[in-house]
Amino acid sequence: MITSIQGLLTSATPLHAVIELNGFGYEVNIPVTTAEKLPAPGVNVKLHTHVIYREDAQTLYGFATTTDRDFFRLMIEHVTGIGPKSALGIMSRLSVDLLESAIRAGDVDMLAKCPGIGKKTAERLVVELKSKVGTTGSAATLANQSSGPATPSSGASAHRDAIAALMALGYKAPDADAAVRQAALALGSKASTEALIKKALS
Repeated sequence: MITSIQGLLTSATPLHAVIELNGFGYEVNIPVTTAEKLPAPGVNVKLHTHVIYREDAQTLYGFATTTDRDFFRLMIEHVTGIGPKSALGIMSRLSVDLLESAIRAGDVDMLAKCPGIGKKTAERLVVELKSKVGTTGSAATLANQSSGPATPSSGASAHRDAIAALMALGYKAPDADAAVRQAALALGSKASTEALIKKALS
């Protein structure tokens, strides 16, 4: 199985990237959350991949992290009614951190707002994946807690805490998630919760 591809990024759109390797150009289907992290064309990149083989096609899906790829696999392998296209749509709307939080919290309404799925599919996401996703608390739960001063944290925790803070300020979850993703791209993966919030609000 092809688990990654590394080569020259020759073109990219929000849902596709073309990577040139050994004289071949590979079209890779990607979610928006991965497209946001890609450099400008002409730079070498590495994507973690999942390949789907069919009689008439071989389709390559790529992700910025192994966590994103593994979550994609979880959805298409364990949730009835979720195919690769739907899974990419879901991951284009919300980050994996927020998706896992929503699943663990049973937040069907948030999941149902993702493109390509309705309430029943959102309910299946919760039922089928709740025991399989990470053990972190939900952004929605965090947002309902009384907010104190932000403390420095790193990685996924800082990302979740920043989303929760923006939701407490009235942002909708997808908007808060998108704003924090952009802030993290600008500030780097080690940015504190406070820095992410300030950047997202600027």
